[in-house]
Amino acid sequence: MNAIVLMVVGLGVMSLGYLFYSKFIAEKIYRLDPDFVTPAHELRDGVDYVPTNRFVLWGHHFTSVAGAAPIVGPAIAVIWGWGPAFVWVVLGTVFFAGVHDFGALWASVRNKGKSIGMLSGSFIGRRGRNLFLVVIFLLLLMVNAAFAVVIANLLVSTPTSVIPTWGAIAVALVIGQLIYRYKVSLLWPSIGGVLVLYGLILVGNQYPVVLPETILGLNARSFWIVLLFGYAGVASLLPVWVLLQPRDYINGLQLFVGLGILYTAVLLSSPTIVAPALNDAVPAGTPSLVPLLFVTIACGAISGFHGLVSSGTTSKQLDKETDARFVGYFGAVGEGMLSLAAIICCTAGFATLVDWQAVYSSFGSGGVAAFVNGGDTLLVNGLGIPEQLGATMLATMAILFAATTMDTGLRLQRFVVQEAGEIAGLKIGTLAGTVIALVVCMALAFGAGADGSGGMVIWPLFGTTNQLLAALTLSIISVILIKKGRNPWFTLVPLCFLLVMSLYALVVQLKQFYEAGNWLLLGMDVVILVAALWVTFEAFIAMKKGRDPTHADADARP
Repeated sequence: MNAIVLMVVGLGVMSLGYLFYSKFIAEKIYRLDPDFVTPAHELRDGVDYVPTNRFVLWGHHFTSVAGAAPIVGPAIAVIWGWGPAFVWVVLGTVFFAGVHDFGALWASVRNKGKSIGMLSGSFIGRRGRNLFLVVIFLLLLMVNAAFAVVIANLLVSTPTSVIPTWGAIAVALVIGQLIYRYKVSLLWPSIGGVLVLYGLILVGNQYPVVLPETILGLNARSFWIVLLFGYAGVASLLPVWVLLQPRDYINGLQLFVGLGILYTAVLLSSPTIVAPALNDAVPAGTPSLVPLLFVTIACGAISGFHGLVSSGTTSKQLDKETDARFVGYFGAVGEGMLSLAAIICCTAGFATLVDWQAVYSSFGSGGVAAFVNGGDTLLVNGLGIPEQLGATMLATMAILFAATTMDTGLRLQRFVVQEAGEIAGLKIGTLAGTVIALVVCMALAFGAGADGSGGMVIWPLFGTTNQLLAALTLSIISVILIKKGRNPWFTLVPLCFLLVMSLYALVVQLKQFYEAGNWLLLGMDVVILVAALWVTFEAFIAMKKGRDPTHADADARP
């Protein structure tokens, strides 16, 4: 099949989902109110609570949720064939991710910007909240520790990406000052910032930065990991408008332009998909498609991490409640577009089926390297971009997606630490919360792997934990809808599907960890499984109570 067909159908369905389905959800289910005073105004503090232009906020939200996972997941999952991955990404974006991300943002905004973990306490009880926070903390630990490794590996393997990666921070600092301190119109900083960022890619392509084998007793990858955690810690401490928000915004523009370039290359090169639609000759050791597809592709179809971002940082910056549809739902569409691009790169970026099979010789192969190499081939064939320059651009895209997720993730982990302290009766300040989050992440990174790669040790549990968190987030949104007397089926259906697939996957992995004698992952699997079942039980009790008129909340609007 020609890849253009996949591109047109995929982008078309996601566009229709935003234009029509998200409008229905906004008007009939969540019932957005343009006059509602958002937490960004009510609790404005100039640090975390900052009313923000919806385009800037969309950039922050999009790049925060679109880390390396929407590339890695599809790049691995196409081993079962492009068909299942394509259907799950497209339909998952429209009916699962959009509703989930949008709903988490709406629920948080309606409750003074509380995170989804704290909302669980309000709507399903204290026991559920405590267990929910355990799942959230473990997920953020996985994301922060593992993404540092992913970024460091790319900085080492593609040294031409070093200058544009770190140069983006300086560009973001300047844009933040121009917009907030000097009140410059958004247009010119946006255009100038994107041009500078792509200029940095050209400079980086000419001047690769290769670190010495040993720096301060660390190898190159370990040094990058330490530096990345240092950057994330500083970003977590600064007011959101100084670095985090403008960096995410300008990176979002750059990355969206990059996606446009990639899709244009597909249109002009008209490549053939060499991979099978359904692979009936998967390599030995490949797990079954059901349920593993639905946890291998998490980000890009639906992701619990998105609910953490929506309710953790995004809800505190929403200017008007009606902006939630654009920021939340369209943010999910943006990530779906990235995952669709990854599927095309990893199935149409090869000359023959034999070449594709050589890369996908075992489960877990492919990944970011397949995306970069396949996408580079499409850029060369479609636009005549020099081979190394194309690889630099795609590696920089992957790094920036992961880096903006990592700095937001550490900020979110600081929020979780502070919330846990609040539950325990302790007041933990911003600096102390950030230090605790950093210490835990780095303890995992360097404790479970002397070179800083320890984050990858617990990565096999990321997909299932992520999808379970999405299901639990949907359960809270469903409880809120039921209490307000609104139709909950648009969240209940995705909730039930995700819950079944995620619990099924956890049980499958439990067996694998036991047979492999991996007691760390086995123990964590049991903890996550028990916590998820307990929170689910509490949530369904809350739903049952919510249907009782004596327990229902008064709805502000008819």
